[in-house]
Amino acid sequence: MANSSSFLHSPTKPFKAEPNLKADEILKQMEQISFQGRNLAKAYRIWKRMLTDDVLIFFGIAGALSAGGLRLLIAQIIANRWIDCVVSTGANLYHDLHETRGRYHYIGDASVDDSLLQKARIDRVYDTYASEDEFIDNDNWIADYATNLEARPYTSREFLFKLGKHLWDETGTDGILTSAYRANVPIFCPAIADSSIGMGLSQGRHLKSGVGYIDVIGDVIESTNFVIRRRRTASIVLGGGTPKNFINQASVQAEFYCPEIKGHQYALQIITDVPHYGGASGSSLNEAQSWGKLSADADRVTVQADATLVLPLLVSGLISTDSQRQPRTVPRFDLSNPVISVEGVPFPNGRYEEYP
Repeated sequence: MANSSSFLHSPTKPFKAEPNLKADEILKQMEQISFQGRNLAKAYRIWKRMLTDDVLIFFGIAGALSAGGLRLLIAQIIANRWIDCVVSTGANLYHDLHETRGRYHYIGDASVDDSLLQKARIDRVYDTYASEDEFIDNDNWIADYATNLEARPYTSREFLFKLGKHLWDETGTDGILTSAYRANVPIFCPAIADSSIGMGLSQGRHLKSGVGYIDVIGDVIESTNFVIRRRRTASIVLGGGTPKNFINQASVQAEFYCPEIKGHQYALQIITDVPHYGGASGSSLNEAQSWGKLSADADRVTVQADATLVLPLLVSGLISTDSQRQPRTVPRFDLSNPVISVEGVPFPNGRYEEYP
């Protein structure tokens, strides 16, 4: 029969605000409160643990995070190498490109009459506005860039690396795409057609036959090989969506080639969806374990919250303690070459180098 003392051993501690508390101190206090506050504190602890372990960290971003004001936080995460590989929706990269090119998103009103916005050629993302004419200019810019590429298939990873370089050469401005290019961090966009980047590539193909071909199966091969070559992996996901499953299926596909691979060692997800409707975005990390996406002993946590609420606090905490951590020995990638395969085993786009 269960003894109450086996359960009642760690009292909660009410949060007390104090002047000059640093973000990491706030998060440490939150470990002793309840609900999503405690989950967020655990997420911070797990992320820090990833940074001290020998793991390759996948980072998934879905939802309107760039339009919502988080693009430079994500760029900081990339530049500081707190992650090793990005998987994104096309929209996040497109809205990042929009601002990197010197355009803006504007504070708006979710209760506005959208017929008036349509007449004014303004697009709305909940309470945020953007210019339709500027978006059209972005589409044309992408199309023009695509026509200057060699007419052959590209993985989304290879194309986005080249696009990030072009964007950096033209603007010299920090963003998700440009930071990933400069830090040599791969970005996959498995649903790139479902975005204005895809629309720009479509327009490019209209201008020049043979361009705008994206090899998304090559993306699967490359991401799988990252897991094969670096068996210990971790997953951080903001917002679910296609990026979440793409990251998780890399472990499942890797196990097909290497049965000893048993899923990510760490998993952290920040989502607003719930599991009981059966969708992948809201699925629990326990459910992911049933598919072999997570290892049996994975350190994991789900934070049910809007990323615009919690990511600023998480990143501020990581920044405030960065000098206290040993520098990571990060994986190095050659991202300039097209996808290849060796001896029937998936091989990355270019050669994936082991840690020094």
